[in-house]
Amino acid sequence: MPRVTTTIYTLLTLTLLVGVGMAKDQRPNILFIFADDHAYQAIGCYGSRVNKTPNLDRIANEGMRFDRCFVTNSICGPSRAVILTGKYSHLNGFVRNGNTFNGGQQNVAKLLGQAGYQTALIGKWHLRSEPTGFDYYHRLIGQGPYYNPTMRTNAGDLGPGGFRDVKHTGYTTEIITDLALDWLKNNRDRDKPFLMMYQHKAPHRNWQPGPKQLTHYDGVTVPEPETLYDDYSGRASPAKNQAMEVARHLNKNDLKLVPQRGLTPEQRAVWDKAYGPKNEEFAAAKLEGKALIQWKYQRYVKDYLRCIDSVDENVGRVLDYLDESGLAENTVVIYSSDQGWYLGEHGWFDKRWMYEESFRTPLMVRWPGKVKPGTVTDAMVMNLDFPELFLEIAGADIPDDMQGRSFLPILVGQQPSDWRQSVYYHYYEFPGAHSVAKHYGVRTKRHKLIHFYDLDEWELFDLETDPNELTSVYADPAYADVLVGMKKELTRIRKQYKDDGSVVEFGPSRPRKVKQQQAKKERAKKERARK
Repeated sequence: MPRVTTTIYTLLTLTLLVGVGMAKDQRPNILFIFADDHAYQAIGCYGSRVNKTPNLDRIANEGMRFDRCFVTNSICGPSRAVILTGKYSHLNGFVRNGNTFNGGQQNVAKLLGQAGYQTALIGKWHLRSEPTGFDYYHRLIGQGPYYNPTMRTNAGDLGPGGFRDVKHTGYTTEIITDLALDWLKNNRDRDKPFLMMYQHKAPHRNWQPGPKQLTHYDGVTVPEPETLYDDYSGRASPAKNQAMEVARHLNKNDLKLVPQRGLTPEQRAVWDKAYGPKNEEFAAAKLEGKALIQWKYQRYVKDYLRCIDSVDENVGRVLDYLDESGLAENTVVIYSSDQGWYLGEHGWFDKRWMYEESFRTPLMVRWPGKVKPGTVTDAMVMNLDFPELFLEIAGADIPDDMQGRSFLPILVGQQPSDWRQSVYYHYYEFPGAHSVAKHYGVRTKRHKLIHFYDLDEWELFDLETDPNELTSVYADPAYADVLVGMKKELTRIRKQYKDDGSVVEFGPSRPRKVKQQQAKKERAKKERARK
């Protein structure tokens, strides 16, 4: 049986609908704005030391900022699958990038559609299968480029697969926003509330800035994080045995030292004008040692921030339209990212770890008349909770098999006394990009326990005395009682989320490739037999 929402808001909404004779559905719209790899420490309202984000800050200043929002699995595709299903990776079947999402399973778009919402997805998808449950989608194919993307849509003159591919020219962040605004202005059913998932590629690797932002931060020295030169001496072996260091693992394409692919001649001319002189200056300097690391950090972080500047500008365009059209009054605006990110902390770029910078993700929610402006909460919420929130906002039933919990009461200032006091994490992608070992763990408000289970190595951190997580106290006798309690909590929470180490399988991650490989092997076997 589904969990039936019983909030005061839902009851008031139903009363309103009866009062208007159901002529027009007055339930709130839900605008879910999603970035890719956006570090919370690169957002102004989170105290950024490196950039300003006035439009994103509007959402927090006019709503609520969450300081303890965590992800279940810090990587692009799995995070998106969790948000669609409300289930951990091992139950939705999408544990690592390269899997194919099973679109036949229950997802929040289908449930909202059944509840009377119009649903749209615009931008990054990254789940390989075609979106299901969305009345309209216009998505990037795969990761998608920063410039001139080919996108796939289920609208217009469709091909045999029920979709068509459309070639766009321009900067992807702006194109995604143009498409979102076009749908809001021209294509939505104005008699229905909507869920729109407006999802950016930026600021994902390799951080190609838009033409408007190419020279942002020129002449500026971005502050380095205090752990940029971390030597990993205080932790288990995986922290040292990775492949994501600014000093060693950024390539020439990342650093814009080689021509960038996919640009038109006009775009290339603008690009070369911005990067040519800077690259000539770098070549002439012949940097080595620490000076070279510092240059790499500045080049990397400035390009990353330039991409965010475009996201901020384009989110501002959407917020302005909501204000101008009157939609803002009845639209819940949510901004988040698929996970956090390293801006040089621990010497790293990328994500994946249960360490704080990638485990935490930004979350800001604006809802005029419901969420008090300028509020901040340290309640522990997760991306696992997002679909349950959407459903409760809509007054729809929340299925029992969803594993998260709607945080609508927290938004309206009524945090339940039994709200969670710990969060669970599980990362699977090894071997894989950046060589981050498989691990799971539990975090409470003060402590974090991580188990690299294939290596049987453990880490325990006291986040109060060691917020940068530089020294594990797993073997410290002073923490013996804490360790016992944390291991007990880890056992309990794994049972709660039904994680016994197995993964639900919906079929091979790459079915076509698998079939091709099998056919090739069969042909080779027959050829050997003939010989």
